Amino acid sequence: MSSLLTDSDLADEENVVWLEDPERLDYVRQALDKTPRRRNKPRYARDGRMIGYVELGGAAEADPDSGLYRRRVFFLLPHDRDSDPDGVYRQGAPGEAIDPRTIQPNHVGEKTPRSQQGTTTAIAAAGS
Repeated sequence: MSSLLTDSDLADEENVVWLEDPERLDYVRQALDKTPRRRNKPRYARDGRMIGYVELGGAAEADPDSGLYRRRVFFLLPHDRDSDPDGVYRQGAPGEAIDPRTIQPNHVGEKTPRSQQGTTTAIAAAGS
């Protein structure tokens, strides 16, 4: 679901909070998680680590059935390129991977050559 996000899914976003410097990463994975609050760091229950998250505006409404808010979370798994540069994503990227430099509130991030293929240094090293 996360790789099929549209801007309309993100209408209540107000602020992106980074826990790590996104400039150092070729890509991050994005997902919509259900959380009990609009703001503050959400719980994280995946392998790997949370890189950032989105805070929602005061007008955001919780799901009437669950009482939870849908918020984007940005994360990386242990086998992603930043932790395992010679691994499965040495070239290519997971479906939900986007370039963190393109992330803004209310807008789905974009796939770029860097997010999909790696930095020029990584690409040059892979070709050697």
